[in-house]
Amino acid sequence: MDINLFDFELPEELIAQTPAAIRDQSRLLAINKTNHTFEHKHFFDIIDYLRPGDVLVRNNTKVIPARLFGVKEKTLAHIELLLLRQLKGDTWECLVGNAKTIKVGTRVDFGEGKLIAECIESFDEGIRHFKMIYHGIFMELLDELGRMPLPPYIKTQVADNARYQTVYAKIEGSAAAPTAGFHFTPELFAKIKAKGIIVCDVTLHIGLGTFRPVKVTNTDDHHMHSEYYVMEKETADILNAAKKEGRRIISVGTTSTRTLEAIMKKYGKFVPCSGETDIFIYPGYKFEAIDALITNFHLPKSTLIMLVSALAGREFILDMYKEAVKQRYRFFSFGDAMFIYG
Repeated sequence: MDINLFDFELPEELIAQTPAAIRDQSRLLAINKTNHTFEHKHFFDIIDYLRPGDVLVRNNTKVIPARLFGVKEKTLAHIELLLLRQLKGDTWECLVGNAKTIKVGTRVDFGEGKLIAECIESFDEGIRHFKMIYHGIFMELLDELGRMPLPPYIKTQVADNARYQTVYAKIEGSAAAPTAGFHFTPELFAKIKAKGIIVCDVTLHIGLGTFRPVKVTNTDDHHMHSEYYVMEKETADILNAAKKEGRRIISVGTTSTRTLEAIMKKYGKFVPCSGETDIFIYPGYKFEAIDALITNFHLPKSTLIMLVSALAGREFILDMYKEAVKQRYRFFSFGDAMFIYG
């Protein structure tokens, strides 16, 4: 498909620069993909759309302070690194800001010798593999030296790093947050569970695959970068039972969706497993795992708007995005939410 089919006009002032003052008081556009109807709500109203027996699936990945700023040894040129994922031991896949200056053997110093990154492999599109050289505990050093990897359209660092995490973030390893989960609070989860909705977790560590821009004209030419996922036995059992009994599986965010669909596509059912997925979902895809989706409003021509278009229909989704613009919804990571059901 031509990616221009997923373009839309978005006034820059609708790109949210800060999170909602209270997580669950963000706005919610609830859309029925079967009846093509919609309602304007607040996120705390999501409970009215959930039924006893529904299974809500969250991505419990935790964002690490993955942006590092350092200098090249010898030249002292300034270098920015974004840690994408841990490969093995102290080897990390990274995206380099000024990649042409980084060759195999180049060493970058972060924190006056506290952390040295040595390039050991070079790839296209600014990707490099680095061996990290340090003393002590790596994650503690990262907490000291790194910054939260906010998307480029957010112009200032968030005042409280916890607001670029979900309240259920648990497993460290992401280079970006599963932002659809930002709207939930512990109190809202308590109400959801009290209503008889089952909440369970998967893990997908978000890397380049989720937020990498589409630079080609045709979707067939776009290659998704692979990301690491995990599903535990308890979650697999809950989801298989829901499928068997015809209960709804509702994913919180596109990353949960991609994890569930990748596992179902590979195994034909939910199984305890871990692995890498580069699944790319766009119109024409037949969903096998999920029935409904909670998600934010995504970038024009992104793989994420393609995914929601696959679920609800491209023309209907674009109509809903026009409605959201008209009603001054807030867009992207710190923006408002959409619930697609029906």
